[in-house]
Amino acid sequence: MKAITMILLTVFLGKSCTNEAQNDINTAVIQYAADSRGYHLKIIITNQTATISQGRSTENRPEQIKISDADWKALVDAFAKVNLETLPQLKDPTQKRFYDGAAIANLKVRYQEKNYETTDFDHGNPPAEIEKLVNKIVSLAQTKE
Repeated sequence: MKAITMILLTVFLGKSCTNEAQNDINTAVIQYAADSRGYHLKIIITNQTATISQGRSTENRPEQIKISDADWKALVDAFAKVNLETLPQLKDPTQKRFYDGAAIANLKVRYQEKNYETTDFDHGNPPAEIEKLVNKIVSLAQTKE
């Protein structure tokens, strides 16, 4: 009887944690930007929608796409593992952006009326703590092409 109770409790708590993460990302605004002299990418994610801007010219208007359920689940999982309070202290693994070897990238999150922002890092090589989230965000722009 105790085993059944523990299993049911585990299943129930697991689902409520997933729902909490879902609610967390539903109320957040996530922005990823990467810029260099010849490259511009800006992705803003709000409530299962991504607004993607590529290029600086006025001809390249931002495009809105609905994020698929599978991609949204991956984003929810990755977002749940990020400690927002530590974003400003994350260390960049490489510095290729200092000699134009990579675009300058950063991640901003607005959550519960607070802003969180990373220091700059190389596009394509984010800090390990946010790597899954950043790679998933960037993949949304690549699937749009």
